[in-house]
Amino acid sequence: MYQWVSLISLWAIPVTIAFVLLYGWRRQIPVYETFVEGAKGGLSTTIRILPHLVAMMVAVTMFRESGALELLLGVLRPFLDRVRFPEELVPLALLRPLTGTGSLAIATDLIAQYGPDSFLGRLAATMQGSTDTTLYVLTVYFGAVGIRNSAYALKVGLWSDLAGVIFSLLIVTYVFSS
Repeated sequence: MYQWVSLISLWAIPVTIAFVLLYGWRRQIPVYETFVEGAKGGLSTTIRILPHLVAMMVAVTMFRESGALELLLGVLRPFLDRVRFPEELVPLALLRPLTGTGSLAIATDLIAQYGPDSFLGRLAATMQGSTDTTLYVLTVYFGAVGIRNSAYALKVGLWSDLAGVIFSLLIVTYVFSS
């Protein structure tokens, strides 16, 4: 199974790039110019979210260094041990429904600390991709279209986030266990 994952990950980006180039050529789309315009938009987006990312990284560091995280983990540790959930990923699981940049900061920190090919690195990346910023989505998107009653969407979103965390653990354990 691991060999298939490695083979797919090796060829995914080159095949995707080739497909985009061929599709653009076939449709007579100016691929390079379109790419440059997208890169300009990406750069402005990066500049816009950078202060939020820094603020969330500071907040997460303060939460960790104040001892509040260790206190929370002390309470949760018996349950986490029973379900074999790594306690290093608790901050990511708790913060992901609130903020994408904050959870990205935690996932980046975990991957930098443990490595991208470690169990924790793979689990952090899978959790990051399998859950959503539920409260952000409800606030921004529902607010933009004037939806006021979001109670059911909140419940479904949070249950989906929980399912994403649980199934990330199950799938990463199954796929990458020896």
